[in-house]
Amino acid sequence: MARSTVTDDLNTALSEQFRVLMAAEILDSDLDMAYQLQMEEAMNASIALQPSTSTSQAQLNYALSSPDDDDDDLSDFAVELMLQDVDWFAQELEDRELSEAEMRKMLEDLDRRIHDQKLAEDIQNIPEQDWEVDGDNYHRPYRTDLSSSSSSSSLSGLLDTECFRLYFKGLVSEESVRGMKVTVAGAGVAICDPRDNLILEVRKNLEAVVDGQVVTYEVAELEALIEGLNEVLSLDLERLTFFCDDYMLYQYLTGRVQPRQSKIATLVNQVALLQRKFTYCNPSLVARNYVKFAFKFARDAIVSQITWPEETSNSKSLKETCVICFEDTDADKMFSVDGCQHRYCFSCIKQHVEVKFLNGMMAKCPHEGCKCEVSIDSCGKFLAPKLVEVMSQRMKESSIPVTEKVYCPYPRCSALMSKSAILEYTKTVNVAAEESGVRKCMKCHYLLCVNCKVPWHSSLTCYDYKRSNPYSHSEDAKLQSLAEAKHWRQCVKCNNIVELAEGCYHITCRCGYEFCYTCGDEWKDKKATCSCPLWDEQNIIRD
Repeated sequence: MARSTVTDDLNTALSEQFRVLMAAEILDSDLDMAYQLQMEEAMNASIALQPSTSTSQAQLNYALSSPDDDDDDLSDFAVELMLQDVDWFAQELEDRELSEAEMRKMLEDLDRRIHDQKLAEDIQNIPEQDWEVDGDNYHRPYRTDLSSSSSSSSLSGLLDTECFRLYFKGLVSEESVRGMKVTVAGAGVAICDPRDNLILEVRKNLEAVVDGQVVTYEVAELEALIEGLNEVLSLDLERLTFFCDDYMLYQYLTGRVQPRQSKIATLVNQVALLQRKFTYCNPSLVARNYVKFAFKFARDAIVSQITWPEETSNSKSLKETCVICFEDTDADKMFSVDGCQHRYCFSCIKQHVEVKFLNGMMAKCPHEGCKCEVSIDSCGKFLAPKLVEVMSQRMKESSIPVTEKVYCPYPRCSALMSKSAILEYTKTVNVAAEESGVRKCMKCHYLLCVNCKVPWHSSLTCYDYKRSNPYSHSEDAKLQSLAEAKHWRQCVKCNNIVELAEGCYHITCRCGYEFCYTCGDEWKDKKATCSCPLWDEQNIIRD
């Protein structure tokens, strides 16, 4: 309805302006004719009273005709400019109508595709015996009166029920062109249906330098996201998930961390305002190879701004193209995955490994369908040594079942061990270790109690020790107090403390134990054993 009103208003304004121009041209012509007649009458009267020479007659004719010719030229030029404006408006109107017609056709095709996919899924789920009996009578025709529609609101309504996908990428790159360093920026956007079929792709050049400062990658990413959200809104799509491959940017977009830079804060606020125009619009954190569509489009936008040198044979360094970011990278800065030998640039594989690590998963090769794992030991080429150490420790933790983990209770050690390994180690010095519960740390060699996870208390039982030392460490008391104040829950199986950030109250702990976040009761066979509500709306829908 809004587009139709705009088109009608433009047509009305165009017709009115054309009418005014034609009337002005007629009036100008009438005034010119009256002026000519008056001047001819004055000239004739002057000649009759005082005849002049041919020279004076010529000068008089020139004097009378010159201003008139100038006025005619100015008048014709003004009318020509106004007519050009009319032609420009008419062309703009025609282009707008063609664009809207193409958009209606695209939305109709998309709606029809969703209809066909849902129909195929429903048919596939029909039991074979039912299909043999009623298959010939099963039909669900698509509406055939959509071609005459003037608005996407008249479609079958499937577009409003589907959650579409937006992939975006903003890049800032310093390129070497004929020996000179040039900084350019570009944005790539890919809008897909729920099955990742590409609907619309966008390549856009961005300003790389603003007020003398090179824009950061976060600014480029947010500008690409804003461009994508506006494109989705222009398609009248109501439900959307947009995929972010940067952890800190994801924290900004979810409101968990507030940006310190004013420019980034302004762009984040713009994104939030655009999100409110959708029925549903939320971000999702993914690995970099997941947004490779948008990566390619952003790289194309950058390449389009650069005039590359024709001769590159003098270059001594070998280049490889990373299949994720499509950047030409020195061969010695490409990472090769053990086992499959798929190669990626350090930047892409670093981001991929870090995202998997943050999600508590082992990183696999980003290549689609490849199941080779990325060895943590080989990540030292692109990760800081401290991070490699932490990740190795986490991998070790994940390899030991939660019920088998034992940590040394001495703060200066805190070594991780398995119950079976520490038991075998302790038996070499204490044959009664299994009955008494005493264990010897495999790293610092101090004694500890495996039952209550504290330093060894030879003169006290575990029960007496807990009564006399309810919080053996001040940090434990602080943690317990904080957990109570924040209403955190502790898993009864592995003692892991859980905080609900968003989502429903059904909690699955890292040890596999399932329980209710509200009361702590166990879930059995994916069903609650309590009567607590499953969710709170404010945890499901974020403003």
